Amino acid sequence: MGKLKFLIPILVVAAFLGLSSIFVVDEREKALVLQFGQIKAIKQEPGLSFKIPFIQEVVRYDDRILSLDTDTIEVTPSDDRRLVVDAFARYRIRDVVQFRQAVGIGGLPVAEDRLSSVLNAQIREVLGADQVTSDTILSEDRRSLMGRIQQNAQASAAGLGLDVVDVRLKQTNLPDQNLDATFARMRAEREREAADEIARGNEAAQRVRAQADRTVTETLSDAEREAQVIRGEADAERNAVYAEAFGADPEFFAFYRSLEAYEKALKGKNSSMVMTPDSEFFDYLRSGRISE
Repeated sequence: MGKLKFLIPILVVAAFLGLSSIFVVDEREKALVLQFGQIKAIKQEPGLSFKIPFIQEVVRYDDRILSLDTDTIEVTPSDDRRLVVDAFARYRIRDVVQFRQAVGIGGLPVAEDRLSSVLNAQIREVLGADQVTSDTILSEDRRSLMGRIQQNAQASAAGLGLDVVDVRLKQTNLPDQNLDATFARMRAEREREAADEIARGNEAAQRVRAQADRTVTETLSDAEREAQVIRGEADAERNAVYAEAFGADPEFFAFYRSLEAYEKALKGKNSSMVMTPDSEFFDYLRSGRISE
């Protein structure tokens, strides 16, 4: 029983020391074993590893591709047209020993601050180089410019133990004051184009209306001329019929013409005529003449 009292604490301490000496390296990370701040081992393969408890410590670093957004900066291309540029980079830790020696205990925050400064300097240098204009930055040549920024940044980041995998320009805009002036100029150009289109539309509408009015006038004129011709032909035919009827029976023709005159003269409810009773106009209304 007395031996158990001493054995149990010894086993507990041994188990604690054994567990403290074991650590696991994940496949997504790399680890350094430090002893009093000095690098004693590099663990880059995933699995179980060992260290001396209380004396050695493990510092882990992400082995995946990381993302860094840079601060928005202003650049001035060779055409002196200032642009506001916003970029981001993809990077990874290539050499954990060199990385540790470069940034010390600051880790990723210090490394990203230095890398951001490197990227901003390279963006200004590449985009502000000769023969690089704002139009070049906004054209298909933008890809080659980003490649140059990535290569230059890689050369500077190598001292930090980093690999710059890619650099992209997210936004390339004009400064606010220039942007307002550009929008105002674009708005004025659009309004001028709209006024030109409206003027051309009105001119075309006037031409169409004038052509339509001319067509209407010509059509009415042609119709009136044809109507006059038809009326003239009808009057001629009517006169021919009258003449033929007069030649066939003059008495009946005179009677028919008198009836037409009565119809036209006595049309309406309040027709009034003032003439002598023995007027020839009423010859066919007298009973004696009708009986004849």
